[in-house]
Amino acid sequence: MKHLMSEMIKYYEGDPKRTQHFIKVHSFSKLIGEMEGIDEEQQRILEAAALVHDIGIKKAEEEYGSSNGKLQEQLGPDIAREMLTNLDYTEKEIERICYLVGHHHTYSNINGIDYQILVEADFLVNIYEDELNEASIQNAYKNIFKTNTGKEICKTMYCV
Repeated sequence: MKHLMSEMIKYYEGDPKRTQHFIKVHSFSKLIGEMEGIDEEQQRILEAAALVHDIGIKKAEEEYGSSNGKLQEQLGPDIAREMLTNLDYTEKEIERICYLVGHHHTYSNINGIDYQILVEADFLVNIYEDELNEASIQNAYKNIFKTNTGKEICKTMYCV
């Protein structure tokens, strides 16, 4: 994981906001996954996906002048695949990580605990970074959070 994190820091050279975002999402993903007791393979996939989940933003902003979530989902998987292929990830792991990158802004049909936890971790960070109002936080808590750990962290951090 340290090599992937290091590569992502280099990828976002000069962009501390994006770097800090993925590190925070990784930290929450790691904690929630461990607290929920997911297996080692899912944990590894989850943590890698958390590090690269927004990898498509850079290209989206360069090509379209936008960080739109759907553009991230379209552009991110190919960039993530290239980075992961050069590291020690299996094809099976890369496929799932790229799937998660390509769906992390899609909140319907969440299939898998890794997907659920990634969405929750991203929300925990985005609620703060985007300064969501109380009604939006309540809505996210009610409709997004499903894991006991994710719910507890959200309640504790945001007093919902």
